[in-house]
Amino acid sequence: MMMTFVQPCRLFTGRWNPLIKVRSNSCCVATNLYFLRASASLPQKSKAIPFLDRPPALDGSMVGDVGFDPLNISSYLDLRWLRESELKHCRIAMLAVVGWFVQEVFHLPNQIYSASDPTEAFWKTLATGPMGQIVLWTSFFEVISTPAVIQMLQGSGREPGYFGFDPLGLGKNPQLYKRFQLSELKNGRLAMIAIGGLIHQSFLTHMGAIQQLQQHKWFP
Repeated sequence: MMMTFVQPCRLFTGRWNPLIKVRSNSCCVATNLYFLRASASLPQKSKAIPFLDRPPALDGSMVGDVGFDPLNISSYLDLRWLRESELKHCRIAMLAVVGWFVQEVFHLPNQIYSASDPTEAFWKTLATGPMGQIVLWTSFFEVISTPAVIQMLQGSGREPGYFGFDPLGLGKNPQLYKRFQLSELKNGRLAMIAIGGLIHQSFLTHMGAIQQLQQHKWFP
């Protein structure tokens, strides 16, 4: 670009004009700075959804942050509270998927626990009382964990979802700790999708997942 601008001056004057050269260099620098500033001011695209802009709160500082927030919820709610909620649902979903398969092959010694269909087992335990105990204890744990969440939102420095539960000492190595945090998130997100699919498939087929596989029952 600079040469095409300088060469006509040499053609008519027979020599290089250093003033024109300096001006052309300045013009190039100014143009580059303009485009750099323009590109920096443009919103970055989400890694998870490349055709959508990345929400400002999702700056990649949190483990597992890939800019997935199509409803832009992070612009209205505290990101730490959202991560706390996500981790809680991840952990519950992972336990639920394991329990979904275990209850098909193992039953407690009582008639109300004899149903092999998970949805049927749910309604039986709901009507007879055991499900009420589960709701009671989960509500209890929810209440006693609330102060930790409040302190986190007030700036205590606590990481979302952290309760000091690490019986195997997996968090002693900081690098491995980040890796395990990412593994927990990925498995938890997959479990949330999986338990939703298992529940809906059971509603449609009135069978457990193992029974569906054994009888090749893919559709209702």
